[in-house]
Amino acid sequence: MLLIIGTVRLPPDKLAEARPAMQRMISASRAEPGCIEYSYAQDVLDAGLIHVSEVWRDRAALDAHFSSAHIADWRASWATLGIGDRNLMLYEAGNAKPT
Repeated sequence: MLLIIGTVRLPPDKLAEARPAMQRMISASRAEPGCIEYSYAQDVLDAGLIHVSEVWRDRAALDAHFSSAHIADWRASWATLGIGDRNLMLYEAGNAKPT
């Protein structure tokens, strides 16, 4: 299982414009084979900070995600939306266990 955890930053005044693009990205990603979880969340204290959380079954599923049309569209929108700061890290995890 692969986890991608991190943040992206955009100007707070661009959030309303970015929301439909983020919703399309989330919906399309969640529909992909091998996507276990995919979410964005706005930081409560920092309006322009978006927390990203992804869980993928395996590297093949993640590679297919990276080559998808919806991720190309999402990345193409970054300049217009002012997304310049990305801090995303990929982690390998074993089987999930409840705490």
